[in-house]
Amino acid sequence: MADADVPGRGPGAGTAAGTAEEPSRRVLRSETLIVLALSLGASALSALISFIGSVTKPGGLKDQAATLNASHAPGRPWLDLAWQLFGIASALVPVALVAHLLLRERVGGLRAIGFDRRRPGFDLSRGVALAAAIGGSGLLLYLGARAAGFNLTVIPEALPEVWWKIPVLIASAVQNAVLEEVIVVGYLLRRLGQLEWSPMAALAASSVLRGSYHLYQGIGGLVGNMVMGVIFVLLYRRWGRVGPLVAAHALIDIVAFVGFALLAGKVGWLPTG
Repeated sequence: MADADVPGRGPGAGTAAGTAEEPSRRVLRSETLIVLALSLGASALSALISFIGSVTKPGGLKDQAATLNASHAPGRPWLDLAWQLFGIASALVPVALVAHLLLRERVGGLRAIGFDRRRPGFDLSRGVALAAAIGGSGLLLYLGARAAGFNLTVIPEALPEVWWKIPVLIASAVQNAVLEEVIVVGYLLRRLGQLEWSPMAALAASSVLRGSYHLYQGIGGLVGNMVMGVIFVLLYRRWGRVGPLVAAHALIDIVAFVGFALLAGKVGWLPTG
């Protein structure tokens, strides 16, 4: 049967070389909205609802707390661990979906956005430098925004003192990094480029999305992450890889989560609620 006779395929859509038909703009728009609705777009809406609840609650924002890694089964450590691992694994399902969609384009899956093992030294070295540059300034911005009453008190972790606490915090940090950088930078910028968005519009969309799903932390979380989003998009365009961004994001979150676990209540400058 000729290619033109196969349902859903036009002439030249499936050649001997195995090239795939270019998806229409309508399909790309629908796909992008679905991916976001299943991941960070839904988180953005949830953060907005949470923020509205916080600002309409009696008292200032800094007198309220946003807990990031909480216990799901207090007093039952094995059940709690099961819930923690389930949450981490299920949060990565949208990344698997993105990998599948990119594979269908025959562009090498996540390799197309630079999330692979081809350049580990490059990714790690630049990730460490980026984390060092952003981490300290981010902490100062948070402390300043909280002191000004624009931010909730962020509690990075409230897990019980069990043997799996630190490994789970590290896994949670890596999960956050992979999910956010793969979707909000690599995937979203690729799709917006295919939809013929201008580079500036795509940068704005990516950075606003990043800030919006941190709005539950307050205005400081929104603005700080938007700035981080702009920097990450520019570096992604320069390097052509999300690998360094994942490494940097993971290191920033690991320091925040594990550092809080080790320092909370022991230093005066770290808010604990």
